[in-house]
Amino acid sequence: MSKMKVGMEEKLWIKAGLTDSEYELLTSHMGREPNTVELALYAQMWSEHCGYTHTRPLFKHFLTTGPRIVQGPGENAGIVDIDDDEVITFKLESHNHPSAIAPFQGAATGVGGIIRDILAMGAYPIASLNSLHFGHPGNEGNTRWLISEVIHGIGEYGNCVGVPTVGGEVRFSNAYKGNPLVNAMCVGFMKKSQIKKAIATGVGNSLMIVGNLTGRDGMGGASFASKDLEEENDADRGAIQVGDPFMEKLLIEACLEVFEEDYVVGVQDMGAAGILSSSVETASKAGNGVEIDVALVPKREAKMRPEEVMISESQERMLLIVKKGMEDKVNKIFHKWDLHAVVIGHVTDDGMYRVLEDGKKVGEVPVWSLMDAPTYLLEAEEPAHLKHTLSFRNEDVAVPEDLHAVLIKMLGAPDICSKEWVYRQYDFRVQMNTVVKPGSDAAILRIKGRDKGVGITMDSNGRYCYLNPRRGAQSIVAESARNQVVSGAEPIAITDGLNFGNPEKPEVYYQLEQSILGISEACRALDTPVIGGNASLYNQTPEFGAIYPTPIIGMTGLVKSLKHVTTMEFKQAGDFIVLIGETKAELGASEYLDWIHGLVMGDVPELDLKLERKSQDYILAVIRKGLVQSAHDLGDGGLAVALAESCIAGDLGADISLDLDIRSDALLFGESQTRFMLSATGKSVDSLIQMAAEKGIEAAVIGRVTKNKQIVINNLGSNLININLAECATAFNTGFDKLMKSDR
Repeated sequence: MSKMKVGMEEKLWIKAGLTDSEYELLTSHMGREPNTVELALYAQMWSEHCGYTHTRPLFKHFLTTGPRIVQGPGENAGIVDIDDDEVITFKLESHNHPSAIAPFQGAATGVGGIIRDILAMGAYPIASLNSLHFGHPGNEGNTRWLISEVIHGIGEYGNCVGVPTVGGEVRFSNAYKGNPLVNAMCVGFMKKSQIKKAIATGVGNSLMIVGNLTGRDGMGGASFASKDLEEENDADRGAIQVGDPFMEKLLIEACLEVFEEDYVVGVQDMGAAGILSSSVETASKAGNGVEIDVALVPKREAKMRPEEVMISESQERMLLIVKKGMEDKVNKIFHKWDLHAVVIGHVTDDGMYRVLEDGKKVGEVPVWSLMDAPTYLLEAEEPAHLKHTLSFRNEDVAVPEDLHAVLIKMLGAPDICSKEWVYRQYDFRVQMNTVVKPGSDAAILRIKGRDKGVGITMDSNGRYCYLNPRRGAQSIVAESARNQVVSGAEPIAITDGLNFGNPEKPEVYYQLEQSILGISEACRALDTPVIGGNASLYNQTPEFGAIYPTPIIGMTGLVKSLKHVTTMEFKQAGDFIVLIGETKAELGASEYLDWIHGLVMGDVPELDLKLERKSQDYILAVIRKGLVQSAHDLGDGGLAVALAESCIAGDLGADISLDLDIRSDALLFGESQTRFMLSATGKSVDSLIQMAAEKGIEAAVIGRVTKNKQIVINNLGSNLININLAECATAFNTGFDKLMKSDR
């Protein structure tokens, strides 16, 4: 292929997604111009999705090591130690662009892909979660259809493959109107001795493709996910993968059986860029080369070009690096599961990535050059909207006269209301490990045969990061950790999903950089290292612009004894209700301001990370001492919503008396950070207060749990709320159904 004259015809490298400077760089690496096969290799491996060209330089800020970290970033998934020679592996991935074009398959294959990342570590997948962001449906049926299809895709794949979907979140804002976010997380369990790595060691060892056939589905998915999302078109549909959960279930069982034998030296999932990325990454880690013959790859379609075979993202496929001489034994196991296992190449010692077709060389480039995608440190510019949004003062809005009505409306808000409409479509009990089901602060799974478990959470807040990217990102990490500790789990580590618009725009790059700094600062303060993650950029459309900056935090925690598992619902009438933390007059960035007043304004509530760590340690300590009947963090909607949630979940009332000189709406619905609501018996409450005082933590008894099923909140002798529990429960439990207007 020769360079085409500028102005005569579109340059092939531009069409492939490479810039002129990138094309010049790759020709320098090769010492010549690439042919069409080689150009396709670089276009995929140097895409943002595979090469992290705009985010990799910023990852240096993350804390990635710690006493429980067994594997940090750089593998298919991170691994943490949970004692007894046992480990948990977990990872988060996005499937935003595919889900916008084909929501059912986009969401389903997102689940399948993240499950295979966990499988590639040698682990059995034990749980899935998801974080979903949509535009408000309004009166439009299309958005409701999109929501329904995404949730159906997640449920269909997870239910069929036998991995429980145990938690997550669903959030709404018109910032996601044209570009929904679909992020999936998976958790796996194994012994330390069972850990696998993605490495192609041993010259002469075989590369075997196992699982499904290779087709043209998912063509160019990595480069498709590395550009702005345009109007739906047929070309984009070619980048959407098609999933088969029954095939995935067989693949899981077959791989785990092979892993029990000493046949395999390396494993890699075939995700973005398919055979190409999986083989390049394994060769690079070993410092070796590989040779692959595309004619040997089992295909479902005829006359596939070599580059199509290499970059196809057909699902349910894995790459195994198999010891020479063990190929037949591997094939025998996969054949038993009605799956193919075919040798498509071998490991070489020359450091070259060589593509053959029927033995004839059609492409050859240095392995290191494919992994050496150029990176960019761009100009960051504070978004212009911050000057306006930060000008907000509480006095800019009036206190509503009917706070009773406000609470009801808040409980039915899309971001707050019960998501049972969603999770009743998921099988969250399969495998029989689910101790705390969806709907609580964190999902809790038991480790079979042991008196311990793991806490799993997934949290975000795009509105916070839009209004203050750095503090907003800190708050998301803190919120995820709060959800862990109130459930009785000690936060261990996080995986992050960085969902942003086009980083080449200075204001978006500012949001990206500041959010990463915020995550890093919070993780260091809370001792929750970043062990892996995903970056999904270019989430914007011509019509609606960029999404909110939306970092998503997936966190795991260790429950040292199942006796420590704690839930949010009030347990019995007569228990004392204790508020931990300081309530300030903060309305900025709140769900209340957005949902009731239609304002996305103000600054994110203040956050003292040292106090946050101290408070979380206190909560975990009193739970482990058995002093707590229930625990719930105060997040979206503030004190009144948290109180109502605990009452609704326990089918009990509450009588609260406060003594705070704060305007009523800020008191009830402000989102001051580092606050918790506990309930305790009369025998325990004094110890709770005393331990808080010793730690220098603000704590106060604010009321009692009642059996009369009424929620009463007084402040400074005046009644603010006096409402029947049934009215609250109806608003909370039917909010999502009303949103969807569904007869399902």
